[in-house]
Amino acid sequence: MGMGSTNKEQPELVRKMKSRHLFMISLGGVIGTGLFLSSGYTINQAGPGGAVLAYLIGGLIMYLVMLCLGELSVAMPVTGSFQSYATKYLGPATGFTVGWLYWLTWVVTVGSEFTASGILMQRWFPDVSVWIWSAFFAALLFIFNAVSVRFFAESEFWFAGVKIIVIILFILIGGGVILGLIPMEGRENAAVLSNFTGEGGLFPNGMLPVLFVMISVNFAFSGTELIGITAGESENPDKDIPKSIKNVVWRTLLFFVGAIFVLAALIPWQKAGVIESPFVHIFDRIGIPYAADIMNFVILTALLSVGNSGLYASTRMLWSLSKENMISPALGRITARGVPLNALIVSMLVACLSLLSSVVAADTVYIVLIGISGFAVVAVWMSIAASQFMFRRHYLRANGRLEDLKYRTPLYPFVPIAAFILCLISCIGLYFDPAQRVALYYGVPFVAVCYVYYYVKNRRKRPVPGAQP
Repeated sequence: MGMGSTNKEQPELVRKMKSRHLFMISLGGVIGTGLFLSSGYTINQAGPGGAVLAYLIGGLIMYLVMLCLGELSVAMPVTGSFQSYATKYLGPATGFTVGWLYWLTWVVTVGSEFTASGILMQRWFPDVSVWIWSAFFAALLFIFNAVSVRFFAESEFWFAGVKIIVIILFILIGGGVILGLIPMEGRENAAVLSNFTGEGGLFPNGMLPVLFVMISVNFAFSGTELIGITAGESENPDKDIPKSIKNVVWRTLLFFVGAIFVLAALIPWQKAGVIESPFVHIFDRIGIPYAADIMNFVILTALLSVGNSGLYASTRMLWSLSKENMISPALGRITARGVPLNALIVSMLVACLSLLSSVVAADTVYIVLIGISGFAVVAVWMSIAASQFMFRRHYLRANGRLEDLKYRTPLYPFVPIAAFILCLISCIGLYFDPAQRVALYYGVPFVAVCYVYYYVKNRRKRPVPGAQP
């Protein structure tokens, strides 16, 4: 493996990320195929009103968690973020488990993004194997991450930008169709919000499906917590992190809820579940030329953007575990350009193995990985809320003054408690949805194994010290 300068020579990663990078990296991690492809399923299951409500509830949970993360990441702007906070305030075994859960979430995601990208390229190059494209995109994202943190941040800025422009255009054009300003095939004489007031009304299947889709919606919002991971490489964390959190929360909500509202208004809920890509469907019926090709390109950039952010996040989480002396010190080494290259290589190799398992062992190994990955996001959010709750208690006991905190989570302790309970309800809700129950079956035992492994490995050692503010 490539060896850079050692931890002693260069203990800190390079602070090269600007506010615009933090904002786009977080949005890039969030806006993926969940919005572009799976949104039709959400509308079909929960109905038009249920889909909008589920995204509003998911947005509220995300907002509460981000308020907690804001206080922690400004007080302690370290790369590795919530893994370090959990180690310090919830115990090293919890920090160890959170680190591995989050790392696994992203390497599995990165692997699946490579496959999906290769499949999308078949539309334009049917004679080229999916595997060739997957390998090409894997190499491309590896280079983006390996050159320097600034290079990664800049590439992610433009990847995410494409998605955001298309979503804004979609909301504006869709709004024009709803108001009758822009013609669309099949809506010649439709009332403005006929899909919301028509057959079945807002909640045609009742309220229970809202709980089921809300779990998927929580996963769709995952990625916003990437702001915490970038804290150690931000130029000005005190100012940039609170600003980025505020921007990401409101704009993510606007993009997601706005897009879902337009989709629900333009596609009847009965038909929404069978449409492969609702965005393509609407652009096509409005008569936009090459609609399918345009959206294919946008979804491709969305996949690469999520893969890019995911590779960054998983690399930093391995680096953080190494800095806490929980795994090999070799994974904590960084290059002269400030990149943890060994951690990047390991993350990429495991992402490629998960990509392989999606074909070779789709019904066994891959389903286990996807199950743990789905459960992990909500578990990590719970750890962020719990860490902030404990941080504030420790801080006040040590005679810290609230006015000295540059960013404070409002309404303490209500916000962290509410965030924790709502995430817990999402986890419990997994059990009642047969399609997602597998996440609990594999996620809970994985957490147990992490704890047991940590305690067995360290039973003769003194406790590992937490991350220092």
